[in-house]
Amino acid sequence: MDVLAVPAFDDNYLWIIHDGRHAAVVDPGDAVPVLAALQAEGLTLAAILLTHHHADHVGGVVELARSAVSDEFPAIPVYGPAREQSRIKGMTVPLHGNDEVKIPSLGLSLQVIDVPGHTLGHIAYYSPQEQLVFCGDTLFAGGCGRLFEGTPAQMVESLAKLSSLPGDTRVYCAHEYTLSNLKFAAEVEPGNAELSTRIQRERAKRDQGEATVPTSIALERATNPFLRAKEKEIQESLQKAGRLTELNEVSSFAALREWKNTYR
Repeated sequence: MDVLAVPAFDDNYLWIIHDGRHAAVVDPGDAVPVLAALQAEGLTLAAILLTHHHADHVGGVVELARSAVSDEFPAIPVYGPAREQSRIKGMTVPLHGNDEVKIPSLGLSLQVIDVPGHTLGHIAYYSPQEQLVFCGDTLFAGGCGRLFEGTPAQMVESLAKLSSLPGDTRVYCAHEYTLSNLKFAAEVEPGNAELSTRIQRERAKRDQGEATVPTSIALERATNPFLRAKEKEIQESLQKAGRLTELNEVSSFAALREWKNTYR
Protein backbone atom coordinates (compact mmCIF):
# COMPACT_ATOMS: atom_id res chain seq x y z
CA MET A 1 0.00 0.00 0.00
CA ASP A 2 1.32 3.45 -0.91
CA VAL A 3 0.39 6.91 0.33
CA LEU A 4 0.63 9.82 -2.10
CA ALA A 5 0.80 13.44 -0.94
CA VAL A 6 -1.18 15.95 -2.97
CA PRO A 7 -0.09 19.51 -2.08
CA ALA A 8 -2.90 22.08 -1.95
CA PHE A 9 -3.43 25.69 -0.93
CA ASP A 10 -0.42 27.18 0.89
CA ASP A 11 0.62 24.25 3.06
CA ASN A 12 -2.01 21.48 3.00
CA TYR A 13 -1.40 17.84 2.20
CA LEU A 14 -4.33 15.88 0.79
CA TRP A 15 -3.59 12.17 1.10
CA ILE A 16 -4.29 9.36 -1.37
CA ILE A 17 -3.81 5.83 -0.06
CA HIS A 18 -3.72 3.30 -2.90
CA ASP A 19 -2.61 -0.12 -4.11
CA GLY A 20 -1.86 0.90 -7.69
CA ARG A 21 -5.48 0.32 -8.81
CA HIS A 22 -7.89 1.58 -6.18
CA ALA A 23 -7.65 4.57 -3.87
CA ALA A 24 -9.13 6.31 -0.86
CA VAL A 25 -8.66 10.04 -0.36
CA VAL A 26 -8.26 11.70 3.02
CA ASP A 27 -9.47 15.28 3.58
CA PRO A 28 -9.88 16.51 -0.02
CA GLY A 29 -10.07 20.24 0.58
CA ASP A 30 -9.78 20.81 -3.18
CA ALA A 31 -11.06 18.33 -5.75
CA VAL A 32 -9.01 19.61 -8.70
CA PRO A 33 -5.51 18.42 -7.68
CA VAL A 34 -6.92 15.16 -6.33
CA LEU A 35 -8.71 14.37 -9.58
CA ALA A 36 -5.54 15.20 -11.49
CA ALA A 37 -3.48 12.89 -9.26
CA LEU A 38 -5.98 10.03 -9.59
CA GLN A 39 -5.92 10.35 -13.35
CA ALA A 40 -2.13 10.61 -13.53
CA GLU A 41 -1.72 7.48 -11.40
CA GLY A 42 -4.52 5.56 -13.11
CA LEU A 43 -6.43 5.09 -9.85
CA THR A 44 -10.11 4.40 -9.27
CA LEU A 45 -11.57 6.17 -6.25
CA ALA A 46 -13.27 3.84 -3.77
CA ALA A 47 -13.81 6.04 -0.70
CA ILE A 48 -13.39 9.48 0.84
CA LEU A 49 -12.32 9.85 4.48
CA LEU A 50 -12.79 13.09 6.43
CA THR A 51 -11.29 14.02 9.80
CA HIS A 52 -13.18 17.25 10.54
CA HIS A 53 -15.37 19.94 9.04
CA HIS A 54 -12.92 22.76 8.18
CA ALA A 55 -13.16 23.94 4.59
CA ASP A 56 -9.56 23.17 3.66
CA HIS A 57 -10.33 19.53 4.49
CA VAL A 58 -13.82 19.09 3.03
CA GLY A 59 -14.16 21.79 0.37
CA GLY A 60 -13.67 19.37 -2.53
CA VAL A 61 -15.89 16.55 -1.29
CA VAL A 62 -18.99 17.17 -3.38
CA GLU A 63 -17.12 17.74 -6.65
CA LEU A 64 -14.78 14.80 -6.05
CA ALA A 65 -17.58 12.39 -5.16
CA ARG A 66 -19.48 13.47 -8.28
CA SER A 67 -16.56 13.56 -10.72
CA ALA A 68 -14.69 10.42 -9.68
CA VAL A 69 -17.56 7.94 -9.96
CA SER A 70 -16.92 4.85 -12.05
CA ASP A 71 -18.70 1.72 -13.20
CA GLU A 72 -17.07 -0.07 -10.27
CA PHE A 73 -18.04 2.64 -7.77
CA PRO A 74 -21.16 4.47 -9.00
CA ALA A 75 -21.64 5.95 -5.53
CA ILE A 76 -18.53 6.77 -3.52
CA PRO A 77 -18.96 6.53 0.26
CA VAL A 78 -17.90 9.64 2.17
CA TYR A 79 -16.92 8.83 5.76
CA GLY A 80 -16.64 11.47 8.44
CA PRO A 81 -17.31 12.45 12.05
CA ALA A 82 -20.92 11.91 13.09
CA ARG A 83 -20.76 14.89 15.42
CA GLU A 84 -20.01 17.21 12.48
CA GLN A 85 -22.33 15.71 9.85
CA SER A 86 -24.53 18.80 9.69
CA ARG A 87 -21.47 20.91 8.85
CA ILE A 88 -20.10 18.71 6.03
CA LYS A 89 -21.85 18.67 2.65
CA GLY A 90 -21.77 15.31 0.93
CA MET A 91 -20.92 13.15 3.92
CA THR A 92 -22.80 9.85 3.71
CA VAL A 93 -21.36 7.59 6.43
CA PRO A 94 -21.19 9.12 9.93
CA LEU A 95 -18.58 7.63 12.24
CA HIS A 96 -18.00 7.42 15.98
CA GLY A 97 -14.93 6.53 17.99
CA ASN A 98 -14.10 2.79 17.92
CA ASP A 99 -15.97 2.30 14.64
CA GLU A 100 -14.19 0.40 11.89
CA VAL A 101 -14.01 1.47 8.26
CA LYS A 102 -13.48 -1.34 5.77
CA ILE A 103 -12.48 -0.62 2.17
CA PRO A 104 -12.59 -4.07 0.54
CA SER A 105 -11.10 -3.03 -2.79
CA LEU A 106 -7.96 -1.94 -0.93
CA GLY A 107 -8.03 -4.74 1.61
CA LEU A 108 -7.86 -1.92 4.15
CA SER A 109 -9.39 -1.69 7.60
CA LEU A 110 -9.19 1.54 9.61
CA GLN A 111 -9.98 2.10 13.26
CA VAL A 112 -11.72 5.38 14.12
CA ILE A 113 -10.25 7.31 17.06
CA ASP A 114 -12.11 10.22 18.67
CA VAL A 115 -9.65 13.12 18.98
CA PRO A 116 -11.63 16.26 19.95
CA GLY A 117 -9.79 19.52 20.57
CA HIS A 118 -9.11 21.25 17.27
CA THR A 119 -12.82 20.72 16.59
CA LEU A 120 -15.28 18.94 18.85
CA GLY A 121 -15.98 16.10 16.44
CA HIS A 122 -12.48 15.56 15.06
CA ILE A 123 -11.57 11.93 14.34
CA ALA A 124 -8.45 10.08 13.19
CA TYR A 125 -8.07 6.91 11.13
CA TYR A 126 -5.59 4.27 12.27
CA SER A 127 -4.44 1.15 10.44
CA PRO A 128 -2.42 -1.30 12.56
CA GLN A 129 -1.91 -3.38 9.42
CA GLU A 130 -0.31 -0.52 7.47
CA GLN A 131 1.19 1.11 10.58
CA LEU A 132 -0.18 4.55 9.82
CA VAL A 133 -2.57 7.13 11.17
CA PHE A 134 -4.30 10.00 9.39
CA CYS A 135 -4.80 12.56 12.13
CA GLY A 136 -5.92 15.72 10.32
CA ASP A 137 -5.16 18.80 12.41
CA THR A 138 -4.81 17.11 15.82
CA LEU A 139 -1.15 16.07 15.87
CA PHE A 140 1.36 17.83 13.62
CA ALA A 141 5.02 17.14 13.00
CA GLY A 142 6.50 18.96 15.98
CA GLY A 143 3.21 20.51 17.06
CA CYS A 144 -0.56 20.23 17.38
CA GLY A 145 -3.67 21.97 16.11
CA ARG A 146 -5.13 25.11 17.62
CA LEU A 147 -8.08 24.70 19.96
CA PHE A 148 -10.84 26.27 17.90
CA GLU A 149 -13.65 24.38 19.65
CA GLY A 150 -12.29 22.02 22.30
CA THR A 151 -10.61 22.44 25.66
CA PRO A 152 -6.98 21.87 26.68
CA ALA A 153 -8.06 18.82 28.67
CA GLN A 154 -9.75 17.33 25.62
CA MET A 155 -6.69 17.92 23.46
CA VAL A 156 -4.33 16.43 26.05
CA GLU A 157 -6.47 13.28 26.10
CA SER A 158 -6.65 13.17 22.29
CA LEU A 159 -2.88 13.56 21.91
CA ALA A 160 -2.37 10.86 24.54
CA LYS A 161 -4.46 8.47 22.44
CA LEU A 162 -2.26 9.11 19.42
CA SER A 163 0.95 9.02 21.46
CA SER A 164 -0.03 5.58 22.77
CA LEU A 165 0.06 4.07 19.27
CA PRO A 166 3.13 1.96 18.41
CA GLY A 167 6.25 4.06 17.94
CA ASP A 168 6.76 3.00 14.31
CA THR A 169 3.29 4.25 13.32
CA ARG A 170 3.63 6.71 10.44
CA VAL A 171 1.81 9.97 11.13
CA TYR A 172 0.11 11.66 8.18
CA CYS A 173 -0.98 15.11 9.32
CA ALA A 174 -2.53 17.68 7.03
CA HIS A 175 -0.10 20.63 6.99
CA GLU A 176 3.54 21.43 6.35
CA TYR A 177 4.11 23.37 9.57
CA THR A 178 7.14 21.43 10.73
CA LEU A 179 9.94 24.02 10.71
CA SER A 180 7.90 26.69 12.50
CA ASN A 181 6.73 24.08 15.00
CA LEU A 182 10.28 22.92 15.70
CA LYS A 183 11.51 26.49 16.10
CA PHE A 184 9.02 26.84 18.95
CA ALA A 185 9.97 23.42 20.33
CA ALA A 186 13.61 24.52 20.56
CA GLU A 187 12.53 27.65 22.43
CA VAL A 188 10.80 25.65 25.15
CA GLU A 189 13.17 22.64 25.30
CA PRO A 190 16.61 23.87 24.18
CA GLY A 191 18.44 21.00 25.89
CA ASN A 192 16.76 18.32 23.77
CA ALA A 193 19.61 16.93 21.62
CA GLU A 194 17.32 14.78 19.50
CA LEU A 195 15.26 17.87 18.72
CA SER A 196 18.36 19.76 17.56
CA THR A 197 19.27 16.90 15.23
CA ARG A 198 15.74 16.76 13.90
CA ILE A 199 15.69 20.48 13.09
CA GLN A 200 18.79 20.11 10.94
CA ARG A 201 17.36 17.08 9.16
CA GLU A 202 13.96 18.66 8.48
CA ARG A 203 15.50 21.93 7.31
CA ALA A 204 17.61 20.00 4.80
CA LYS A 205 14.46 18.30 3.48
CA ARG A 206 12.68 21.61 2.98
CA ASP A 207 15.75 23.11 1.29
CA GLN A 208 15.48 20.26 -1.23
CA GLY A 209 11.76 20.86 -1.68
CA GLU A 210 10.87 17.63 0.14
CA ALA A 211 8.00 17.09 2.57
CA THR A 212 8.70 16.55 6.26
CA VAL A 213 5.57 14.41 6.58
CA PRO A 214 4.98 11.61 7.39
CA THR A 215 6.61 11.67 10.78
CA SER A 216 6.40 8.86 13.35
CA ILE A 217 4.87 8.48 16.77
CA ALA A 218 8.29 7.69 18.27
CA LEU A 219 9.81 10.85 16.81
CA GLU A 220 6.93 12.97 18.08
CA ARG A 221 7.20 11.51 21.57
CA ALA A 222 10.88 12.48 21.60
CA THR A 223 10.69 15.99 20.10
CA ASN A 224 7.14 17.37 20.10
CA PRO A 225 6.61 19.68 23.11
CA PHE A 226 2.85 19.11 23.08
CA LEU A 227 3.47 15.44 23.85
CA ARG A 228 6.11 16.40 26.41
CA ALA A 229 4.27 18.98 28.50
CA LYS A 230 5.22 17.16 31.72
CA GLU A 231 8.97 17.37 30.99
CA LYS A 232 10.87 19.39 33.60
CA GLU A 233 12.73 21.60 31.11
CA ILE A 234 9.52 22.55 29.31
CA GLN A 235 7.77 23.42 32.55
CA GLU A 236 10.79 25.49 33.63
CA SER A 237 10.67 27.39 30.33
CA LEU A 238 6.99 28.12 30.88
CA GLN A 239 7.68 29.33 34.42
CA LYS A 240 10.53 31.59 33.28
CA ALA A 241 8.20 33.09 30.69
CA GLY A 242 5.59 33.72 33.38
CA ARG A 243 3.09 31.47 31.65
CA LEU A 244 2.67 28.58 34.10
CA THR A 245 0.77 28.82 37.37
CA GLU A 246 0.04 25.13 38.09
CA LEU A 247 2.39 22.18 37.70
CA ASN A 248 0.16 19.68 35.93
CA GLU A 249 0.01 18.38 32.38
CA VAL A 250 -3.17 20.17 31.31
CA SER A 251 -1.98 23.53 32.63
CA SER A 252 1.41 23.05 30.97
CA PHE A 253 -0.23 22.09 27.69
CA ALA A 254 -2.61 25.06 27.82
CA ALA A 255 0.28 27.43 28.50
CA LEU A 256 2.29 25.94 25.61
CA ARG A 257 -0.65 26.25 23.22
CA GLU A 258 -1.31 29.87 24.19
CA TRP A 259 2.37 30.72 23.77
CA LYS A 260 2.56 29.00 20.39
CA ASN A 261 -0.53 30.89 19.18
CA THR A 262 1.44 34.16 19.24
CA TYR A 263 4.99 32.84 18.75
CA ARG A 264 6.92 34.13 15.76
